[in-house]
Amino acid sequence: MTHSTRNQGALICGGAALAGLLFLIGVLSGSYLALAIPVAILVFFALGLAFWVGWTILTVQVEPEAEVAPPAAQTAPPTTSSSGR
Repeated sequence: MTHSTRNQGALICGGAALAGLLFLIGVLSGSYLALAIPVAILVFFALGLAFWVGWTILTVQVEPEAEVAPPAAQTAPPTTSSSGR
């Protein structure tokens, strides 16, 4: 693992801890926005994810499969018996 990757991990952990601390302070002070903002972010994230899944399904390009003859329709070459009877 590179040094820059560890620095990025440390920044992410620090940012999450800071956001958690700010959320806890807001909840303990009775702020409505401390709950409304994270809930709104989660709701819009879930809606965006649902829209992305729907859009992906809507716009996917599927190539039709090549038609394959059923096994009963294929004819086998005649076989010759060499038993000598």
